[in-house]
Amino acid sequence: MRAQSLIPAILLIAACGSAPSAGTAQNALAPGGSPIPGPPALTPEAEIPFKRERMGEFDNPFSIAFLPDGSLLVTEKPGHLIWWHGGTRTEIGGVPAVKQITQGGLLDVALAPDFARSKTLYLTYSEPRPGGASLALAKATLAGTSLTNVSVIWRQGADGQGGQFGAVIAFSPDGKTLFLSSGERMRFTPSQDPNQKLGKILRLTLDGKPAPGNPQAGKTGTPTITVTDPPRDTEAAKSAPGHPETVQGPNTAPAETWASGIRNSYGLAFAPDGRLWEIEFGPRGGDELNLILPGKNYGWPNVSEGENYNGVPIPKPKAGDGFEQAKVFWVPSIAPSGLIIYTGALFPQWKGDAFLGGLSGMSLIHVKISGDKAEKADRWSWGKRIRDVAQAPDGSIWLIEDGAKSALIRLTPK
Repeated sequence: MRAQSLIPAILLIAACGSAPSAGTAQNALAPGGSPIPGPPALTPEAEIPFKRERMGEFDNPFSIAFLPDGSLLVTEKPGHLIWWHGGTRTEIGGVPAVKQITQGGLLDVALAPDFARSKTLYLTYSEPRPGGASLALAKATLAGTSLTNVSVIWRQGADGQGGQFGAVIAFSPDGKTLFLSSGERMRFTPSQDPNQKLGKILRLTLDGKPAPGNPQAGKTGTPTITVTDPPRDTEAAKSAPGHPETVQGPNTAPAETWASGIRNSYGLAFAPDGRLWEIEFGPRGGDELNLILPGKNYGWPNVSEGENYNGVPIPKPKAGDGFEQAKVFWVPSIAPSGLIIYTGALFPQWKGDAFLGGLSGMSLIHVKISGDKAEKADRWSWGKRIRDVAQAPDGSIWLIEDGAKSALIRLTPK
């Protein structure tokens, strides 16, 4: 994703979400079980503490990632990887073929930890398959205006229709491992099935293999996986049969899994203290900010603060139920997408805090982080769906809106 001749100065992101609803978002419970007070649902326009500059426009973007010189790589779900530099768009060649299916397409882009030397980048995307599409992770080298040495290093192994691919990447602070969110594809039960890669946070080597030190390192699962096609959380699919898919070779799902019980995660970010934070879609309500810990189960679909789309209630999380509880949750839904833990100098008052976008919530959201605790702080009304959030090398905050002709916005202090 970073070019040598393309960028000589270099040293070398679809969730649909539900429609916005009225009401005040709810907070997670404090350690003693009492509600944590929350701010008003939205902050008036006059109180937004940012200068906003429109920098460019993109077609159904998913992810933005900064190059060392401050230019950007932007993924567009139809299958385009764009280098945005000085207001100019240059399309990068050699991108793998994608199947744009519901929330799928070309998804995340992330620079390798050693990008300045290796020019290596990673892409996630919905890969065309006989039964629809499956999440894939590819590794490539950016050379000029093209990708070379493109290789698929990991596959989810469950094709079919339906969205919720997850697909976001985060590298460990030491740069030795890669964390990947793998959505449950609207199929419920795979999140609790240790033999499936769906509905998990995975920890992989930089070559896509199970990382040493994972909670079930060295273990393999059964070689046959049953997936559901079409997805079961729609009225039309409640009684649809599944179909079997045979995994070729050992099923490494258990050895790859870092955390389970995940629905659909569009944000992973490490805090300066090394803690890994994640944002996740609930069903109808119950969106979450989670602190991801090894071997923990985050409850989906057994527990949720939300409700099923068909009206069937879901048990609420409670202490002692065996599931890790969210640090913050939102009811009604905000459809969280894009997550950073801010570390820049332009907004020193927010160092170490989380910023995330709202799709259905149409807002930019600030969450105060202190160690392993989180508390809602601000929610700035945007009027547009926010797809991704990123921090520039100079400490400015950038976001990109969702859909056709979506704006790229730079935020600096007023």
